[in-house]
Amino acid sequence: MNKVGMLKFQGSSQFRQRIICSTLSSRPVKITNIRDDQERPGLTDYEVSFLRLLDKITNGTKIDINGTGTQLTYIPGLLIGGKLQHDCPVSRGIGYFVEALICLAPFSKLPLDITLTGITNNDLDLTIDTIRTTTLPIVRKFGIEEGLHIKILKRGAPPGGGGSVIFKCPIVQQLKPIQLLDEGKIRRVRGIAYATRVSPQIPNRVLDTAKGILLKFTPDVYISADHYKGGESGQSPGYGLTLVAETTTGCCISAECMGAAGESPESLGERTANFLLEEILNGGCIDSNNQSLALLFMVLCPEDISKIKLGKLTPYTIDFIRNIKEFFGTVFKIETDDDSKTITFTCLGTGFKNMARKTF
Repeated sequence: MNKVGMLKFQGSSQFRQRIICSTLSSRPVKITNIRDDQERPGLTDYEVSFLRLLDKITNGTKIDINGTGTQLTYIPGLLIGGKLQHDCPVSRGIGYFVEALICLAPFSKLPLDITLTGITNNDLDLTIDTIRTTTLPIVRKFGIEEGLHIKILKRGAPPGGGGSVIFKCPIVQQLKPIQLLDEGKIRRVRGIAYATRVSPQIPNRVLDTAKGILLKFTPDVYISADHYKGGESGQSPGYGLTLVAETTTGCCISAECMGAAGESPESLGERTANFLLEEILNGGCIDSNNQSLALLFMVLCPEDISKIKLGKLTPYTIDFIRNIKEFFGTVFKIETDDDSKTITFTCLGTGFKNMARKTF
């Protein structure tokens, strides 16, 4: 067993966060009372699938689940990466799994090349489009560049899924400290209106409405229509819109929505455009979807100062900050700016190194 002590938690909240932090910090965890008071107690199918994925990308990991699934002991092993394949359950999107892989894969023994199948776009998890357009650019700022790639082979909408995604991530010995303090001005807006197994006119109606709203604020708006048909369109009909606002300093702010049952394409376009404007109003150099990733990578940087300016914190980010303190012992210096309603986070990196990296 690891030299450091086992951390104990109760309940199912922050499950993925805790497993990610456990794997990176090499601190084993024991989680009890997982949904023990619910009609269907224990781990869900997507949490079990997530643990199976962790078992695939590591060597020496020990996972012990009791008979009812209400208690888990997780002892992390060594991240190895490699070429893999994983089937994600349709209860969560592929983004749920890719978000975790982005946190872990750079510190593997071998570069990760994984094919995941399931739902590519839903309203519950980050879609692959948003990960490609906003999450990966943030990762690149920390020095993970060459070979970082994600590609949609097939789109899959809920409930049937049927999508397929390839994610590739290189390995690094250490991350690069960052100073992200100037969000700049909005330079342009880009977007993708996608659709599967519906009329090709629907994404055009979505993007026309969104573009009409956004053109009132900036003249440089381009939204493409991405219509999938046949074998590439998955098992279920669906459509959605992903928008990205790029700033003069290279920051990306995103918003995305999927069409709800009975919702018109025009209503979806308006809802997503307003959602993007709200994200921009919140301020900061990172959008709300990627706050936790940026803070985690700051902690994993060399022993140097990193600073980042964020807008309004999400409940997920607040939980992540607490877990970072629990697993890594790192506390952020937090400064608020009442004028811009933003928060500046400063921390000293832990000097985290990829000890599994193969040397030649």
